Amino acid sequence: MYSGFGRSELLSPLTLFGLFAVTAMLVCYTLEKRSRWFILGFALACLLGSLYGFLQGAWPFGLIELVWSLVALGRWRAAGRAN
Repeated sequence: MYSGFGRSELLSPLTLFGLFAVTAMLVCYTLEKRSRWFILGFALACLLGSLYGFLQGAWPFGLIELVWSLVALGRWRAAGRAN
């Protein structure tokens, strides 16, 4: 018997939230060289990704995304001092 994902599981609010978080990460990461504000956007998107990981029960993902957000915040601060 097939036990794949049903339509309701693919489009759950939590899944859509996760999709938004990783899409925002990708967009902000791609545009980081245009403005330091995209670095901050990446940091915030990583926080959203971290929240998604913890809510979904994938705590290692949530923890790593939290670390990435702290790294990105440091890069944002450094980019501000460089200008």
